Amino acid sequence: MAILDSLGNYRNTGLLILRVGLGIMMITHGFPKLAGGPAGWEGLGGSMKVVGINFLPMFWGLMAAVAEGVGGLFLILGIFFRPVNILLTVTMVIAALVHFGKGDGISGASHAIELGIVFFSLIFIGPGKYSIDKK
Repeated sequence: MAILDSLGNYRNTGLLILRVGLGIMMITHGFPKLAGGPAGWEGLGGSMKVVGINFLPMFWGLMAAVAEGVGGLFLILGIFFRPVNILLTVTMVIAALVHFGKGDGISGASHAIELGIVFFSLIFIGPGKYSIDKK
């Protein structure tokens, strides 16, 4: 459609909207995990058992909470963009594996899978012009 062809001129605006929307959602997921403290981090970090990592669950839980909470903020700002998306992709892979391990099936893991695909794609796309890391 000719009327929609000009929207390609606004790719950077689209990336900004995507970054802000995903960043806000990741902050809302991550901040309560950060605020959960050591007991919460240990429970969250126990999820690493799905990939055979049984040591330092508190550390891994804190890393997941930081990846989601602080990573969401960095996603909005467009700072350390690719490393943040790598960490968020790994976090979503673990989340999906946990859902599969609990027997939730594809419908239970779909949210993590979808976000993982988006974060993985953003590694290649980059942050766009309206970011601190702009290229």
